[in-house]
Amino acid sequence: MSTNQKSSVLIVDDEEMVITSVRAYLEIESEFEVHGFTSPEEAAKYLESNLVDIAVSDYLMPRMSGIQFLHRAREIQPEASRVLLTGHADKQSAIQAINQVGLYQYVEKPWENEQLLLIIQNGIERAKLLRDLRAKVSELDTAHSSLKNVQKRLLQAFL
Repeated sequence: MSTNQKSSVLIVDDEEMVITSVRAYLEIESEFEVHGFTSPEEAAKYLESNLVDIAVSDYLMPRMSGIQFLHRAREIQPEASRVLLTGHADKQSAIQAINQVGLYQYVEKPWENEQLLLIIQNGIERAKLLRDLRAKVSELDTAHSSLKNVQKRLLQAFL
């Protein structure tokens, strides 16, 4: 991701009011590009062709749960941070989901905007660091492979 590209936040909740509320707050308090979906299936399709830094999903939704959506998000974009919005009664399920979907964080509804903003900011930074790390590992693998080829050719030249 280029440095001048805005950080991208994906919000999935079957209640349009939640998406509108989070989007409005983030537009006032940040420069993030916010994408909201009431359908987890549409959000997953969006992830297939658009890079996001963080995916925030409601826990209870029809047709596909937040856990199922975040599991799919992990498969499509493993570096993107994943956050689950839960009701108080769903707290135990959210804790179990931490391992299932590599959950970065869970937030209980109703949330505090400042807390959510901090979680999103840190999740974005985490995603960018993971992408940078993956790129550096790839560069090291390429350099290591090139070095092995040079060593092999030198060895053959001296034999």
